[in-house]
Amino acid sequence: MILLVNGNRFEVQTEARTLLDVLRDDLNLVGTKEGCGVGMCGACTVLVDGKPFSSCHLLAEQVAGKEITTIEGLSRDGNLHPVQKAFLEHGAFQCAYCTPGFVLTTIALLDENPSPSNDEIREYLSGNLCRCGSYQNILQAVKTASEMR
Repeated sequence: MILLVNGNRFEVQTEARTLLDVLRDDLNLVGTKEGCGVGMCGACTVLVDGKPFSSCHLLAEQVAGKEITTIEGLSRDGNLHPVQKAFLEHGAFQCAYCTPGFVLTTIALLDENPSPSNDEIREYLSGNLCRCGSYQNILQAVKTASEMR
């Protein structure tokens, strides 16, 4: 089966495995984290054709032929994505375990709604959990990223 990940084609053998397992174990893309394993925390979020999905809840076969973006696919020529820059600028993380999922979900949000209100940000990111409680910094990072667009 062919997976399109971060602009590259990969041929993988899946045998009914989750996208999360294939990304981490076969492709060594370990920025995608396993948190809860049941699609509730957002740590394993990836973009599939630009929309956020929990990769622990997707079989790899379900996304064959679709464009998958992981946190590793955001930087270009050594330059961070503007959302990544905003998260760094605002220290929108402590342990950073949840950060890849928040960053990817933020990108999807801003693609859909370039100028979201605070309530719209909170609603869109409600599927992503930060156990360290960096929510205020994350909110500020999203606002800054929206202004940078």
